[in-house]
Amino acid sequence: MATHPSQTDLTSPGEPPLASLPPLEQGDSLTRSEFERRYEAMPWLKKAELIDGVVHLGSAVYDQHAGAHAALMHWFGSYTLYTPGTVCRDNATVRLDMLNELQPDALVRIVAGGQSRVDKYIEGPPELVAEVASSSVSRDLHSKLAVYRRHGVREYLVWRVLEGDVDWYRLDGGEYRSLAADDRGIFRSREFAGLWLDRPALLRGDMHAVLAVLNEGLATSEHAEFVARLAGRA
Repeated sequence: MATHPSQTDLTSPGEPPLASLPPLEQGDSLTRSEFERRYEAMPWLKKAELIDGVVHLGSAVYDQHAGAHAALMHWFGSYTLYTPGTVCRDNATVRLDMLNELQPDALVRIVAGGQSRVDKYIEGPPELVAEVASSSVSRDLHSKLAVYRRHGVREYLVWRVLEGDVDWYRLDGGEYRSLAADDRGIFRSREFAGLWLDRPALLRGDMHAVLAVLNEGLATSEHAEFVARLAGRA
C-alpha cells in the first residue's frame, strides 16, 4: 500500500521538519495560500487544482488524453505563432480568486490589454481555456465550467475524447452559449479572429486538415485587423 511522504520529505535536506505542513489530499478544503504552500512543497506532484476551495488531484494520464492534449497545443501554437500579441500555455497555473486556482490543459491569452496578467502565475481569466475531458460527466463540464463562467473566461473549449465530440462555449450575458459550427463543421472563434477549428478533422486525427483550415482563418482580413489592433495595444 502506498504511503504519504513523511513530514521531513516536505523539506529540503538539512531543514527542520515542517510539523504543520501535511501533504495535499483529494477533497481537502483549503484557502489558496495554504493550497499553494503545500503544492510547492510537493515538487513530485504534477497536477493539483483548487476548485471552490476543494483540492482535486490529477490522476494518471492515458494515451488518448495525452494525444488530444498534444493536438490542441499544436493547433494553438500554430495560431499564436502568426498572431503577435497572443500566447498559448500548457498546464499553466491560473489564479482566479482566493478559492480557485486551476491548471487548464491549454489556454490562449492576450498579452497587452487582455483580461489576465502574469506575476509568477497567471492572474485573472485568460480569454480562452481548453480542457480534455473523458466524458460529459467530468468536472470539466460541471464544476470547472461554472468557475470559468463566473470569472469571465470568454471562450471555453472541451474535447470529450471518449465520446468523440468537442464543445465550444462563448460567454454571452454572463452565460455560456454553444458556439455553432458551420456546414463544413468548422468552428470560428469570436474572441480570436482567424482561430478556426475543423471539428471533423480534429476528431479523426487529421492534423494536416486541421492546420489547413487554420491557415484559411489566418489569411482573412479579420485576422489581419485583429493583429493590427493588438499591435496598437502594445
